[in-house]
Amino acid sequence: MGSNVNTHLEDKMSASVAVYRNIYTEDRFRQSYGTEDKPRGGGQRFREKIAERCRCSRAACLHLLRERVPIFNWLPKYRLKKWMLGDTIAGLTVGILHIPQGMAFALLTSVAPIYGLYTSFFPVVLYMLFGTGRHVSTGTFAVVSLMTGSVVEQLVPTPLQLNSSSPEAADFEAQRIGVASAVALLSGIMMLCMFGLQLGFLSTYLSEPIVKAFTSAAAFHVTISQLQSMLGLRLPRHTGPFSLFKTLASVIENLPQTNMAELLTSLVCLAILVPVKEVNMRFRQYLRTPIPVEILTVIIATGVAYASSLDSNYDVQIVGHIPAGFPSPRMPALHKLPEVAGDTVAITFVGYAVSVSLAMIYADKHGYSIQPNQELLAHGISNTVSSLFTCFPSSATLATTNILESSGGFTQLSGLFTSLVVLIVLLLIGPLFYFLPKAVLACINVTSLRQMFLQFQDLPDLWRVSKIDFVVWLVTWLSVVVLNVDMGLAIGVVFSMMTVICRTQRYAMPSPLSTLTTQTQCINVSVRATAVGTVQVTIAKCNQCLAKRNRLCTSTVYAYNLLLHLY
Repeated sequence: MGSNVNTHLEDKMSASVAVYRNIYTEDRFRQSYGTEDKPRGGGQRFREKIAERCRCSRAACLHLLRERVPIFNWLPKYRLKKWMLGDTIAGLTVGILHIPQGMAFALLTSVAPIYGLYTSFFPVVLYMLFGTGRHVSTGTFAVVSLMTGSVVEQLVPTPLQLNSSSPEAADFEAQRIGVASAVALLSGIMMLCMFGLQLGFLSTYLSEPIVKAFTSAAAFHVTISQLQSMLGLRLPRHTGPFSLFKTLASVIENLPQTNMAELLTSLVCLAILVPVKEVNMRFRQYLRTPIPVEILTVIIATGVAYASSLDSNYDVQIVGHIPAGFPSPRMPALHKLPEVAGDTVAITFVGYAVSVSLAMIYADKHGYSIQPNQELLAHGISNTVSSLFTCFPSSATLATTNILESSGGFTQLSGLFTSLVVLIVLLLIGPLFYFLPKAVLACINVTSLRQMFLQFQDLPDLWRVSKIDFVVWLVTWLSVVVLNVDMGLAIGVVFSMMTVICRTQRYAMPSPLSTLTTQTQCINVSVRATAVGTVQVTIAKCNQCLAKRNRLCTSTVYAYNLLLHLY
């Protein structure tokens, strides 16, 4: 473009530049510098965009395949000599842990232990194919199992007089797993719909204070619900608001009926599990793999129960028949879908939020990234397909994910070895656990919640960082404990959003700030201006953030106005 530039030097200290350019109209500019494109209608442009989106090529298909089935992306790049040993050891270690925990968490879901083993197999294989978290271990999770068990108990309550060997008992178990599988199916469909709408960002509404308070309070529900199994009491399971206090009152009222053999079994198991787990935690940097105390306890308890006939001589509740072989496909109880829809929404959000949070934590630690929307697809497929094989809802698990990472796992291939261990148990070893006391599984459930109880240690730091987030934690915890798991979670989310709205209205955002130099999504900042030399600086402190990594933003964020006052 033509221009005439005249520069006049007025003195040595100052200078002015005058720029003169020809003035163009749109038509004249097109005549001078380019031909005018032919006008196209909006409908034609829309059709061209649709055609371009739908155009397919071999490269585009391969790209889509690698993006939606990540195993085709990372498996060709797998470093066999460097990663295979770590993945093998970590996978076998987690697989051994899955066996007792799968059976134990099945009790929380109010279904037979064999279905916990199924849920420890199918989701692991499917997540290996579709997941993006290299250090994530999926399967049975205590909180999700507890929430699912509440739904099962509401729709198929336990009869007080039921002979475990009668035909009615088999029909009763089929009804229960049908409801649990229906929850898994609907949860998977919800996640797939969320993936189609690209709603992975919704997990940010479950901020870290909410998730920690929720899981910590849910641990109390799990512990109280397992007291009756540890004491050998045959009591109905309470659901709905104040269920924790109803269960506790029922246990205290029936303490005189405690089975002393089961109480002794529970005390011995706790005396073994708690110290060994503490050793695993304190000396994990020196242990190549943690001591598999759960599976050792299960094996020893099964042998002792068989040798002493605890079930017949002392009326100890045992696991009973565990069928060997692969489960045949079976449709869930589809007619129950409308009745479980409301509870399934809460189960879906909790499972996804915990899974994505764990995946992001370990992705940050090891320097890679995950895709939240792809995680929706992975967990959606896992729950949908698994529900057809009599599985209940699954998610990433805290304990096994921590062990997978600390045992030296590198990639999702560790899930292959985990599933092989569970498959061997399903095909060959499962029936040998016939005499396993249910009190042992209850003790495994309680001791697996150690990390959730330890979250109370974070409260002093949270108080110093943000008193409002501390209040959010406290309100969520009290709501879950006093009312119920799903209702308490809803109250916590609503209260957290209300605090965000109040703070957003309270603090005014000043004029233009540059992009905040942080990786979190701060939605409310308090700002003060200061001067550093000749640079005007604005200091923005985060008061509340819906962090992209679902963690609390504790750093002070500095933003510069870029207003340089030169004298």
